[in-house]
Amino acid sequence: MTWVASTAAECSWGNMSLEAVLIAVGLGMDTFAVGVGSGTVFEPPMKRSVFRLSFHFGLFQALLFAAGYFAGTSIVEAIAAWDHYVALGLLLFVGLRMIWEGLSQRGEEDLAADPSKGWRLVILSIATSIDALAVGLSFGVLARGVLFPAIVIGVVSGAMTLAGIFLGSRLKSSFGNYAEILGGLILIAIGIKIFLEHTVLNTGNVAFLMQIWYSL
Repeated sequence: MTWVASTAAECSWGNMSLEAVLIAVGLGMDTFAVGVGSGTVFEPPMKRSVFRLSFHFGLFQALLFAAGYFAGTSIVEAIAAWDHYVALGLLLFVGLRMIWEGLSQRGEEDLAADPSKGWRLVILSIATSIDALAVGLSFGVLARGVLFPAIVIGVVSGAMTLAGIFLGSRLKSSFGNYAEILGGLILIAIGIKIFLEHTVLNTGNVAFLMQIWYSL
């Protein structure tokens, strides 16, 4: 009986670990894409910038996941009513700024604004972590653990951000200012994606639209 209980516990732990990793990868897709966009404006040496962005993206993902876990249904539902508008607005603002800076004729002494500093860092960290709030709520409702998945989500998001940054820096070395314009477009696309997922592509809305379609 002890062996059976031990085996069952190991299977349960393995399933939870796999579930946490898969969820973390799903949440990390946005941080990876924004990492690509941010990598197009980093100037060498960029070790500190890379660390700041990766660390804060992972940190915000973990913190908002935990916040959703402990916040409760009523609070998260109230935030969910407008969070996608905030994400869209923030990413549009930063993305358009990047496009404008990419189109403007800058000399070698004029560097693009570092997205790993100041208000840009805060905006991008919040905008890419909004979905983690809802995921945390679902874990709370199901009475799952919070510490382990929060750590996994934070680490995976940070790692995916790091990978995105290096891909973006490669694009910059090949395409120059055009890569910065691409980075801005990526941020805008992520904002639109988040907005559509919470509105038009919401499961309830899709079902409603299908009912209308079939009734025509």
